[in-house]
Amino acid sequence: MTEHTDFALPQPESLGRVAVLMGGVSAERAVSLRSGQAVTEALCEAGVAAEAVDVQTVEQVVAMTRRFDRAFVALHGRWGEDGGVQAILDALDFPYTGSRMAASALSMDKIRTKWLWQGMGLPTPAFQSVSATQSLDRISWPDHFPLIIKPSHEGSSIGMHKVDSADQLPQAVEAAQALDSEILLEQWVTGREFTAAVVGDRVLPLIELKTDHVFYDYTAKYESTTTEYLCPVDLSPGLVKKLDALVYQAFEAVGGRHWGRVDFMLDAQQNPWLIEVNTAPGMTDHSLVPMAARQAGLSFSQLVCHLLGLTLEHGGPDTKAEGG
Repeated sequence: MTEHTDFALPQPESLGRVAVLMGGVSAERAVSLRSGQAVTEALCEAGVAAEAVDVQTVEQVVAMTRRFDRAFVALHGRWGEDGGVQAILDALDFPYTGSRMAASALSMDKIRTKWLWQGMGLPTPAFQSVSATQSLDRISWPDHFPLIIKPSHEGSSIGMHKVDSADQLPQAVEAAQALDSEILLEQWVTGREFTAAVVGDRVLPLIELKTDHVFYDYTAKYESTTTEYLCPVDLSPGLVKKLDALVYQAFEAVGGRHWGRVDFMLDAQQNPWLIEVNTAPGMTDHSLVPMAARQAGLSFSQLVCHLLGLTLEHGGPDTKAEGG
């Protein structure tokens, strides 16, 4: 592992009082609580005056801004990662980590992210969408299976199903529709699965994911003891350089800020296929961004402090914070 050399670490006192926003109201609430607790502990370990704050209402977010100087957003899923909380914080001109409202909303929408990438000529698997106005029986899909069925606005692989034949499609779509009104039908890519963390203007070392599950699902992400994470990856330096450039382009395309994660596949011909962007990735003991940061020479505590330091461009502690 290399020593960190160009990740600026702020002085703890320059950050003022920090609220770690966690919990929320999405299907990923349990994961967010774990992320938030880990971030809070790491910040306190670094001497930052940080406190975990479970927010589930607009009123709680507004009240938080009166007590703290900035926020580390450790919310996942709807409302907390899709631009809802970001819109409140933007309206109050309150500094926080991660992407702003528009980029958060776009990245949380898998279908529209893929439309954007497709329009820019970036590689992403072929897809169709099912919605209230575009039902399954009205779309024309080439007879190419398998497919992967995804709720468009969920994360952590929640509600995802692999479909190997047309007769399995209605049931998988119906299951996904229990979670979302818009469903993504995406061409299955057979190959190697990777993720790339973006921190500031850098792409951290790539991670290859290997699982004995059908795909990298919720259980493989958060519960399995057999999932393998390979970092550094077994790819040529030239290919890694090209992949890093593609990842950063994909992140910039959605308007990402501060940090995030881009997931992609490599097929048998080593062609990359962009899958999705996460603007508030997990920060649990199984999480991938901290793993990549360690490979780049940053401890977990240094990583969260660096990310908070990026909010200092917004301004330092001010008169909004109160005691208590």
